[in-house]
Amino acid sequence: MQQLSRRKFLSLIAATIAARGDNTGTPEDVLQHPRNALELIERPRVLRAADRYLHEPPKTIVSAPALGSAGSIHDYLSEADYFWPDPKNPSGPYVNRDGESNPSNFNTHRLLLIRLSIQAPALAAAWVITKRRDFADHAAAHFRAWFVQPSTRMNPNLQFAQAVHGVSTGRSWGIIDTLHLVEVSQAAIILHNGGAISESDWLGTRHWFAEYLSWMQTSEPGRKERDAKNNHGSCWLLQAAAFASLTGDDCVIRDSRNRFKNTIIPTQVAADGSFPLELARTKPYGYSLFNLDALGMLAHVLSTGSDNLWDFTLSDGRGLARCFRFMTPFIANKKAWPYRHDVHYFDDLPVRQPSLLFAGLAYRNEEYIDLWERLDPDPSVPEVIRNHPIRQPLLWLP
Repeated sequence: MQQLSRRKFLSLIAATIAARGDNTGTPEDVLQHPRNALELIERPRVLRAADRYLHEPPKTIVSAPALGSAGSIHDYLSEADYFWPDPKNPSGPYVNRDGESNPSNFNTHRLLLIRLSIQAPALAAAWVITKRRDFADHAAAHFRAWFVQPSTRMNPNLQFAQAVHGVSTGRSWGIIDTLHLVEVSQAAIILHNGGAISESDWLGTRHWFAEYLSWMQTSEPGRKERDAKNNHGSCWLLQAAAFASLTGDDCVIRDSRNRFKNTIIPTQVAADGSFPLELARTKPYGYSLFNLDALGMLAHVLSTGSDNLWDFTLSDGRGLARCFRFMTPFIANKKAWPYRHDVHYFDDLPVRQPSLLFAGLAYRNEEYIDLWERLDPDPSVPEVIRNHPIRQPLLWLP
């Protein structure tokens, strides 16, 4: 059975899901458990990375004080990417140049957050594969440093995210930065459910996410970001759904499901399945991929047997299935993209978009799964990494 090709194993995952809705089976028969099939594909890349991360200690924002921050050393700070000095007033407020990142803006806290989002889930995925305690222990060390220990933890808010020089000490748009905590939260769930982290680490981490979720819901920046019409609104909702899954907040999960159906799909999806607000940006291809991933992950996180968001459609037929039918041909053949090219990083996309895998499972579409497998799972361009926060599908399969 091990001689079957990687592609064949991937194509069999969908058939296995269809045949065994309960996803149970014996360890002797890999086809009776889809995660076993995926493990054979993911094992080399996951273990190679996790072995390296075992030798890299946790590092939080406290290690990199932001001198220009209006908060404390425990407060996350980022400066908005697309803002630059005004040529007409160099010492005055910065001005927007959409899609063009200013390398001089403070980005260290975001890079540390991305480092966490790469390392902790990889370690958790390695534990899933091997059950080696050192992988779980090192992932838990990251959780303690970021969310539990008073001396190193990050305060559970993004009050000072995406600040703009001379304009604002923080903006609601910055909440998208913690999209990188979505897979971190899933890693914590997996390790806790497997009895691989201590109760104190779990409770401390759970408390942090409960506080942060409350801030997202009740603060002015949080409410403003929730109501954003484009990918920012999608990413707020994915965070809320994922963090509520960790904290056990059934009310937020139910509200998230309703918001997906009654707000996100009606306001973001065009009749042909495209995202007009993303197509209007200076990076329409990248943002369309990004939003598709956010919506696909929402469907994966929130769907139940009685409320399947993958199959949800409005009365006019708009729904997630139509979004995938629109975008997937341009993932398979970017040269066919009929809209303007992204101002930057167009040549570096697509990468292994996680929504393709989960859409392939949900729709029993082997072409989606095969396309997912052919794409790069580990991009190296920082801007692409920033918009690719789901990297360990093993953590998301039952």
